[in-house]
Amino acid sequence: MSLTGKKILIFVDEEFEDLEMWYPVLRLREAGAQVDLIGPKANTVYHGKYGVPITTDYAFEDVKSVDYDGLYVVGGWAPDKLRRYTAVLQLTEQFHSQQKPIGHICHAGWVLISAKIVKGYTMTSTPGIKDDLENAGAIWVDEEVVIDRNIVSGRRPPDLPAFMKQFIRVIEKYSK
Repeated sequence: MSLTGKKILIFVDEEFEDLEMWYPVLRLREAGAQVDLIGPKANTVYHGKYGVPITTDYAFEDVKSVDYDGLYVVGGWAPDKLRRYTAVLQLTEQFHSQQKPIGHICHAGWVLISAKIVKGYTMTSTPGIKDDLENAGAIWVDEEVVIDRNIVSGRRPPDLPAFMKQFIRVIEKYSK
């Protein structure tokens, strides 16, 4: 699997799920992708639920979806914060309307729900947001990873290896 020359955007805010941040960042970089981390502020340290830090490269308003090949939305408690930013919702909707790959895991489906892009899509997530996804029009299934068109969803940290394998495959497919 090669993502050489591909650029992936990752949303960051406080209380992300540490494994759901770092495992994808490392796997994407290992596959050759440039990974840019964006948050409310550029060059700022944010902390995961278990205290692991990560530093943003840019602020939400500093980037454009057209400059990227895919979007990853981290889980944890960060998605509940992220979905409150207009720029996050606009970027998410733009990636979707451009049919670019969007990966999300665990609670990250909240961002896609708030961006109003889940209706008619089959997805998975942590069971805790199953009702939220269904109420927004998604078809929820309990599987480690689900691919529906440009959206790749995963349930929780133990599913990260299968999730990332499929997310990388979808990035390769959609960004040729």
